[in-house]
Amino acid sequence: MAANRFKVKQSEGAPERGFFGFLSTKLKLTELETGFPVKYLPKVLFAVLLGVCYVWNSHYAERTTREIDRLEDEVEDLRADVTTLEADYMFSSKQSEVARRVQQLGLEESKEPPIKIIVDSDEY
Repeated sequence: MAANRFKVKQSEGAPERGFFGFLSTKLKLTELETGFPVKYLPKVLFAVLLGVCYVWNSHYAERTTREIDRLEDEVEDLRADVTTLEADYMFSSKQSEVARRVQQLGLEESKEPPIKIIVDSDEY
């Protein structure tokens, strides 16, 4: 495909159209020989926007990673606490441990097995 060889010449006194033409006239960048290279400005702004998003994303990822590490340490500490408490509970609920504790209250462990009481529901 052939490239477009024809360009529209702008008259000397006519202001440039569009945002970048306005920007070029306000910043007085007419001293440049070819003028303000506004055709590259959208691409440059897009690249800058992508750079800002990249930096923000890397900071966000680092912060999230630090938070995950902190929470994993906290979970490990809580898991160790739960394991210790479960072991203490299991030890304190053993029959020999219960008998030792109630002995201080004056109660004694029964030497006879319990008797099963059967109630007929017809009598009531």
